[in-house]
Amino acid sequence: MDEFKGQPRLPKFAVPKRYDLRLTPDLIACTFTGTVSIDVDIVADTRFIVLNAADLSVNDASVSFTPLTSSSKALAAPKVVLFKEDEILVLEFAEILPYGVGVLHLGFSGILNEKMKGFYKSTYEHNGEKKNMAVTQFEPADARKCFPCWDEPACKATFKITLEVPADLVALSNMPILEEKVDGNMKIVSYQESPIMSTYLVAIVVGLFDYVEDHTSDGVKVRVYCQVGKADQGKFALHVGTKTLDLFKEYFAVPYPLPKMDMIAIPDFAAGAMENYGLVTYRETVLLYDEQNSAASNKQRVATVVAHELAHQWFGNLVTMEWWTHLWLNEGFATWVSYLAIDSLFPEWKIWTQFLDESTDGLRLDGLEESHPIEVEVNHAAEIDEIFDAISYMKGASVIRMLQSYLGAEVFQKSLAAYVKKHAYSNAKTEDLWTALEGQSGEPVNKLMSFWTKQKGYPVVSAKIKDGKLELEQSRFLSSGSPGEGEWIVPVTLCCGSYDMRKSFLLESKSGVYDLKELLGGSIADGTWIKINVDQAGFYRVKYDDTLAAGLRIATENKSLTSIDRYGILDDCFALSMARQQSLASLLTLISAYKKELDYTVMSNLIAISYKVVKIAADSNLELMSEIKQLFIGVFQFSAGKLGWDPKQGESHLDAMLRGEVLTALAVFGHDETLKEATQRFDAYLADRNTSLLPPDLRRAAYVAVMQKANKSDKSGYESLLRVYRETDLSQEKTRILGSLACCPDPSIVQDVLHFVLSDEVRNQDALYGLSGVSWEGREVAWKWLQEKWEYIGETWGAGFLITRFISAVVSPFASFEKAKEVEEFFATRSKPSMARTLKQSIERVHINANWVESIRKEDNITQLVAHLSSN
Repeated sequence: MDEFKGQPRLPKFAVPKRYDLRLTPDLIACTFTGTVSIDVDIVADTRFIVLNAADLSVNDASVSFTPLTSSSKALAAPKVVLFKEDEILVLEFAEILPYGVGVLHLGFSGILNEKMKGFYKSTYEHNGEKKNMAVTQFEPADARKCFPCWDEPACKATFKITLEVPADLVALSNMPILEEKVDGNMKIVSYQESPIMSTYLVAIVVGLFDYVEDHTSDGVKVRVYCQVGKADQGKFALHVGTKTLDLFKEYFAVPYPLPKMDMIAIPDFAAGAMENYGLVTYRETVLLYDEQNSAASNKQRVATVVAHELAHQWFGNLVTMEWWTHLWLNEGFATWVSYLAIDSLFPEWKIWTQFLDESTDGLRLDGLEESHPIEVEVNHAAEIDEIFDAISYMKGASVIRMLQSYLGAEVFQKSLAAYVKKHAYSNAKTEDLWTALEGQSGEPVNKLMSFWTKQKGYPVVSAKIKDGKLELEQSRFLSSGSPGEGEWIVPVTLCCGSYDMRKSFLLESKSGVYDLKELLGGSIADGTWIKINVDQAGFYRVKYDDTLAAGLRIATENKSLTSIDRYGILDDCFALSMARQQSLASLLTLISAYKKELDYTVMSNLIAISYKVVKIAADSNLELMSEIKQLFIGVFQFSAGKLGWDPKQGESHLDAMLRGEVLTALAVFGHDETLKEATQRFDAYLADRNTSLLPPDLRRAAYVAVMQKANKSDKSGYESLLRVYRETDLSQEKTRILGSLACCPDPSIVQDVLHFVLSDEVRNQDALYGLSGVSWEGREVAWKWLQEKWEYIGETWGAGFLITRFISAVVSPFASFEKAKEVEEFFATRSKPSMARTLKQSIERVHINANWVESIRKEDNITQLVAHLSSN
């Protein structure tokens, strides 16, 4: 039996074809029992059957295998061993099993756990009484915690599911109900057999729910389920869901394959959402929308997450990656295509401009030495969780956008439709997609894209003008500033002086020299701006020489560039400054060109950059920090003044989002008028929760302002916020408050907040919101707290991916080599394989920050420059 231990994949001598699964959850004892009969095809000589199982008790006496190809009777398995470490169940039979199909039968039992994975319990209140619901979350590899199975994406089979549950509860699964038999206070619910699918997509939910319902244009029934009394909050997601299913049916040229689509809000849920076939599960915050209490940003989040999960019904569920190495095929595609859907449904949101946030997340993570390629080797189930990251999602989506931009939208869509049609109800690898795209486009897609998916990192293209010639040179960009290895085929686009003068070509070697006259078909005047990577379509950064940079700064100030290009110039300059390839002075000089900026996406990134720059400045020189705060206050006051505090009749969705973000930034930087106004509005809200003075879009700004003033001797604002938290039953409101508390500059309050975060009043899924905005002054307190509570945190969150977020949130903001060493020493005996990558990335970020601080200390006259920029 030992030969099966330590293997990344299950042996191939037995292939599952169909599961007949029966489960009986006990919602009071929080246990479950079950039986499964699996049609298994024996395709090689073996006395063994090896499948996955974890945290289950298998009834040895129940195990049997009945060949269907011969008249032989059921064979018992004399030896049944569960290898805990490998999560495999090995069944040894007395004789070699006959080839062909047989039925493997097993009985088992387990616990409805509290870890938000496998078959678990979630809690809710109904008529003031606390109740349990039973929920599944199987991706990536936790179906094995609910029933013994071949828990690998390529082992697709059909599923016939039967549940025995209390008669008063709603019981849902992937397929519609076939039959329901009530027997006293219990009922037996059996569902239609599913099409062929992977185990990680099987889903079951049992609890009390309300729903709203609609149909797609071709009659697919769509429902949104939520806690009793919240049905109205499901209407927006229902609208987005029905329209999106219609849209994807057209785009992929394949109808949605199931008879129904249920989307359900779960009170305790580790991820954002999960695309289970026909029964998509969500956190409440990303499915429910309340007209009175949800902000514009909440509305957008609901729409994009719904579109992402429904895209998976084709990309992921119908066509599934062959192994987790190709996870990006699922996640990168669902991310990219969700933007396509949202742009069609809500064009006024300018969602493709906002897509830059996705690209930036990918670029930030992929700028680390400790990044990984899009296609990453996975050798153990424990390694899978960590690759659900910005590389698989954001870089994945960004290289798809880059490729679509290069091949053209029509060719791209036709190729995707052909790919989905060819691999439907089956599995695919990255190369299969490239083959489909090559077939339609005639371009060498495989050659071009393997540079982007098989090696980690991306290039920075350095550009300079010399004697009328444009010189380009590529090298791997690293946030550490170290020279990196690697070369790419880079799709270069450039515009010169106007968007009418545009050129595209491939940079296929380390460097290239281009005659601008030839390239652009005429001479260009001195000082004419040249923008490379137009519309930020390419996944790379650009470093301009001083002359080109000055031209772009003027073009930014004059608004000669599109918002997407203004964003790109700013983000590249910030990254290059962090990597010490450009000075902080040059970044701040560029930022001063954004004083009249009103575009939401550009401003949102500028605000994110400002938070980072102020903290780094604080680590290098406190006087510099206060000067930089004044500079940013000056930059943000223009848009704050234009937008005002009160929403205007008929204003855009983007203005509503920007108002909240700008006022929050002014509050964080201690702008007196903002703090005063925010506090007055918060007081009005405390007196009357229905006041029009604090609409949802402004609440975070007010909460942050209140926490700026809270301190050890006056906790009244903090205590008022906790009161609002305790009174609301809206998850979005709770997370909005949690995300504001730790920004307090008083470390003793941060300490109180962190203790509150681990209390029973905060659901485990939400604890991380409390760590999201820890103030610069509170970093040390947070690190001490993490060390003190590590054992408890490990027990509570250690089974899933959330534990890695604790590490990155607390460790990454530091900026000293001593602290990096301290962190390494603490985790030397405490790290596990599932958190190793995150730990290395977090420590690398501390080193990057520390180097940046040292380099800023060496910049001459930086404080005077900032004062000069502020006064202009």
